[in-house]
Amino acid sequence: RGAVRPAKLWRLKPEAAAFFPDGHAALGLELIAAMRETFGEAGLERLVEARAGTQRRDYSARLDGLAGLGERLEALARIRSEEGYMATVERTADGGLLLVENHCPICVAATAFQGFCRAELDLFRAVLGGDVEVERLEHIPAGARRCAYAVRPREVTSGGS
Repeated sequence: RGAVRPAKLWRLKPEAAAFFPDGHAALGLELIAAMRETFGEAGLERLVEARAGTQRRDYSARLDGLAGLGERLEALARIRSEEGYMATVERTADGGLLLVENHCPICVAATAFQGFCRAELDLFRAVLGGDVEVERLEHIPAGARRCAYAVRPREVTSGGS
């Protein structure tokens, strides 16, 4: 007689993952340590830059054709949310814009190697354009509850005669 199949097939919901061990953070830290030992600090920087280059191409392609700063920033927040950052755009009291990331899915890695955060800031500046200034105001690895970036049009200075 052949194998008997179960009458019901059970599958856990994604929310159940919180009840099972997850070694992603530990593995990430081990990989960063191994990369640092194998390639040195400069090699680790090069790897982070390679990752940032891929993100820059992907983000730029998705932002291509979007006109205003608000539209580009909203699209960037959607991309970041898809990656797990729970990103939103907020307006400040003075009419400015904030890109807010309420979660950091790479926080353990970013805490172990600040190059990730530096590359992220450079990435935002690159994909939002040369006509925009981006300044980090809050930083999760530094103890803040979120990462927040002030985003504003770059001041145009005119030469005089």
